[in-house]
Amino acid sequence: MAKYTSEKNALILISLLKQYGIRKIIVSPGAMNVSFVGSIQSDDYFQIYSCVDERSACYMACGLAEESGEPVALSCTGATASRNYFPGLTEAYYRKLPILAITSAQFRGNVGHGIPQIIDRTVQPNDLVKFSAQIPTINSKDDEWYCTIEINKALLALTHEGGGPVHINLVTEYSTDFDITELPIARKINRITSNSVFPEIPSNSKVGIFVGNHSKWSKQLTSAVESFCEKHNGVVLCDRTSNYFGKYKVFPNLICDQDNYSSKNNDFDLLIHIGNISGAYMKLNAKNVWRVNPDGKIVDTFKCLTNVFQMEEYDFFHHYQNNTNKKNTSFSQDWQKEFYDLQTKTVSCELPFSNIWIAREIHNKLPTESILHLGILNSLRSWNYFDNQNTVYGYSNTGGFGIDGITSTIIGASLANPKKNIYGIIGDLAFFYDLNALGNRYIGNNIRLLLINNGCGTEFHNYSHAAQVFGDKVSNYIAANGHFGNQSINLVKQFSETLGFEYISASNIEEFKKYEDYFVSDKIYTKPVIFEIFTNSESESQALKTIRSLETSIKTKLKNDIKKNAKQIIGSSAKQKLKKIIGR
Repeated sequence: MAKYTSEKNALILISLLKQYGIRKIIVSPGAMNVSFVGSIQSDDYFQIYSCVDERSACYMACGLAEESGEPVALSCTGATASRNYFPGLTEAYYRKLPILAITSAQFRGNVGHGIPQIIDRTVQPNDLVKFSAQIPTINSKDDEWYCTIEINKALLALTHEGGGPVHINLVTEYSTDFDITELPIARKINRITSNSVFPEIPSNSKVGIFVGNHSKWSKQLTSAVESFCEKHNGVVLCDRTSNYFGKYKVFPNLICDQDNYSSKNNDFDLLIHIGNISGAYMKLNAKNVWRVNPDGKIVDTFKCLTNVFQMEEYDFFHHYQNNTNKKNTSFSQDWQKEFYDLQTKTVSCELPFSNIWIAREIHNKLPTESILHLGILNSLRSWNYFDNQNTVYGYSNTGGFGIDGITSTIIGASLANPKKNIYGIIGDLAFFYDLNALGNRYIGNNIRLLLINNGCGTEFHNYSHAAQVFGDKVSNYIAANGHFGNQSINLVKQFSETLGFEYISASNIEEFKKYEDYFVSDKIYTKPVIFEIFTNSESESQALKTIRSLETSIKTKLKNDIKKNAKQIIGSSAKQKLKKIIGR
């Protein structure tokens, strides 16, 4: 019977070595790799060879990999042992041989502190390995997830794009516990190309297509996705930057963000992930995720990725269009009904004057085919709660997800579309951060900026933000109260008018309605427009709480109340310790 080390990072590595079919391992003697070597030598799956000289071992691996056509792993101890792999790995790099160098190491923090046998392996020469992974000891679920992903990346790199050598630096704690008799089944991630055997989508699955930030869709891609949804009972989950306007669209944030309600629809057998970074922070529950992207990268946004399809989106959806005439759209109908029932409640609920109120008021009034740019975080979140019925292309700087540059981005977009109005919804911090952009000489008359000036960067004042534990002190340094004129009624007006903008403003609902039709008009005026809206953090927070309290389920509310009371009784620090003890 095989007996394995208790070190979890080594167990994950051994499990994935077996799942990837890597059985040939050349081992050099040492102390740091005892946990790993002691485990694999008791497992009959592995074909193990011994070589005292690491330089020779690596060249042996080159010959073995070339003749067998299989990846070959190496294992060595600490100190300079790994440096002796350099000549052989260089040979493997230029010959694209799949050699996996597993170098065992002590805690990385020991580097540079005069401790024997510790060297820095975090940086590799350009032509040594295709990929290098640092695998620490595991002390939390996040550690386990990180190690699983990094090892999958490493093992996939062995044969990706022609193949080549890969490095894994495996930290050990010198455990002498070899009482583990059953390996965990670590999550294996497959990379699938057009030449691969495609996995099947089980019948009766609940399938979601999550679309992150996405450029404009072609008619062919939209048609392929709609055909896919009809044959696999799919729904397309969007935010304001997804730019999908097909029949099976739904905006899940209004449903998934409810504080005391969990939707039965939010339980996917399969979630297909396309597009780039979304700023919607969707709380989606999925058993499996398939990512489709030409880059073929392991991007595990939802932490349950199982397949990566390295191909164009159209090719993926076209492949899964089988010849059956059966059509099932019940899942998307359930999602759309729940969304529109909930959005109906937003029409009648009382919202204070706020970013969310404005989004509710004008989200359906922007001209068809217009372009909307949303600042992060409050503006993007507010507009994600409402689904416009017309085609409005939405964008946000979610790539780096910083407050800098939104106005400049809008200016750039306006240059490419001089005959189309470009609308921008932006908070005060982001506006003032990019203030110099307003003086650019290329600003066109097609720019419409709606500035939400709450005077503080309201995010940290929201009822649900962790910073609320500081109470009024959040205004001192965590938030940004009092900067940029402290909601001066003249600062933006005088500055923008001097630069040639038309300036209008509103401090309440009545004043806003006076100008809203003018602001959303599809006419291009003789000047660019800035519409400054003065709100306050209390109203912004109350609006957010109201929109997240439209639906309540007793079970979810009870669960949340228990969590809240437990935190108040035992404290957050003790709660974290308790979670570690009970493993939840």
